[in-house]
Amino acid sequence: MQTEFEFTLPVGYLDQNGALHKQGVMRMATAMDEILPLRDARVRTNQAYLAIVLLSRVVVRLGTLPAISTTIIENLFAADLAFLQSLYVSVNETGKTTVTVTCPHCQTDHEVDLAELGGA
Repeated sequence: MQTEFEFTLPVGYLDQNGALHKQGVMRMATAMDEILPLRDARVRTNQAYLAIVLLSRVVVRLGTLPAISTTIIENLFAADLAFLQSLYVSVNETGKTTVTVTCPHCQTDHEVDLAELGGA
């Protein structure tokens, strides 16, 4: 069973030294990953912060960063945060990163890997 999924961020996290980190790994969430953030004071005062805490728990690698913290997730570009939130939903609802999409022009179904949509 696959529990970790590689991804490429659309923009990338720019660290203090100017290095760009785009390649990462997200693991499937556990029940505790979803429960513990609800006890966090930042989440209790601002429900929108739940995504920050949750992603900091399940993103296990990003580039060469030694650890992923809420500060790193807070400083992602909005496009990267939205990408990770979509990836989280896909991974944890279906256990995979691929979805079926239908072309609006030819009505043909295609499999698209969300983890590869981020960028090259």
